[in-house]
Formats: sequence, structure tokens, C-alpha cells
Amino acid sequence: MTLPASTDLIVALDVPCYEDAMDFVDSLDGTVTWLKVGLELFISDGAAVMQALKQRKQKIMLDLKLHDIPETVARATAQAIDLGADMLTIHTSGGAKMMEAAVKAASDKLKILGVTVLTSLDHEDMQQIGIGLSTIAFAQRLASLASLSGVPGLVCSVHDAAAILAAHPSMALVTPGIRLAGGEAGDQKRVATPALARAAGAHFIVVGRPIRDAKNRVAAVRTILAELQSNTAGKELSP
Repeated sequence: MTLPASTDLIVALDVPCYEDAMDFVDSLDGTVTWLKVGLELFISDGAAVMQALKQRKQKIMLDLKLHDIPETVARATAQAIDLGADMLTIHTSGGAKMMEAAVKAASDKLKILGVTVLTSLDHEDMQQIGIGLSTIAFAQRLASLASLSGVPGLVCSVHDAAAILAAHPSMALVTPGIRLAGGEAGDQKRVATPALARAAGAHFIVVGRPIRDAKNRVAAVRTILAELQSNTAGKELSP
């Protein structure tokens, strides 16, 4: 497997309102280019936040994990373009027609990212919802369907990334569930360090709580960036 030239950091703005989001961005002091706007913040102040971030020249991953009929997802994708999103997440489990509709609506103005298996799910959770495959096998199946549907990028666990990239080397991989060694996993079940994500071939990592809850956010960002730039595999975390 050939590693990407670099692995970029996306900081998740996991805060409840516009004011908190702008304070968060200010506290990062220009150390990151990519920011993630998720459901909590988008439902609260989505359009205003997106406009403010674009005025600050930030790149935005709009993490709404769309999962609906093809027509609705296509129209929502068009709205995401108008809001200035650079990447938009959809659920690959929505099926091929839905993914194709999103990709067509995105054209070359927006990168669609297909979410495979959430990092908060493990094998027991898969069994509960009636999926008999392992997390990695199901992620691989969804990745193949996304590839056939023209989706250019995927969101997956670090633990699934290497296998997916081996089968789909042109896919851009975004890996959430990132924690520093010794950090709390929280509600995530399949977590990994930044260095492990880099070693697995991730093009982007998404980091929320380890930066949001740090006493010094800039120092936390620099620690993560340094780990991404090192050539060591790091230490795997246990949930």
C-alpha cells in the first residue's frame, strides 16, 4: 500500500452554537485549514456558521450523513454546494441509486464522502441490527458499492482503512474516532491514534474532543500534526 503524501487534520466543531463555534475557531489561531460542521452545530446555526467559516477562508467538511431517497439527497447536496461545503457526508447504506444521485448533484463542485460503518459500532452492535458480517467485512462491502456508484471518498474506521484502500486505491479516506495515546475513548468503540491512521493510509483524520476539550487547543493541534508527520506507527488505543 502506498501512503498518501500527507495526512491532513480536520477539526470537528462539536459545539452547540454560532458563538461557541467562532470562539473555537479563534482559539485554533490559524493552525488548521479544515473544519467539520456536524449535526449539532448545523441544526443550531448552520447557514450562519458556514458563511462565517467561508469568509475566514476555511475548508469545510459538512458532516450531515445524509440517508434518504435519491431525490431528497440530490436536492440537499445542491444546497450544501450553495452553503460553501467542500466535502459532504452521506450514508453508503442508502444504496447505489442514492449515492449516484448525490455524486451527480455534486458534479465537480463538492466531494461526496460515503460513510461506511460508524466508529461507535462494534461486532455486537452489528449483530443487534441484523448484519451478520464483521465490521470490516461490511465496511468493505459498502466501500465497493460506493466505488461502483462513483463516490470519490469514504469515511471509515482506521481499523478498516488499509483493507479498503488496498481494494480501492483511488479513494480518499477520512478516519474519525481519533484519540491520543492514553486518551479516553468516550462513546467510540473503534479508535486509534493519529500515527496509526497515517500508517493505515488515511488522507484525513477527524479530531473533535481531544482538541475541543484540551486546555491549550493550539498545543493539542501541534501534537497531533507532529504525530502525523512522524513515521512511527504509534500505539493503538483500547476503548
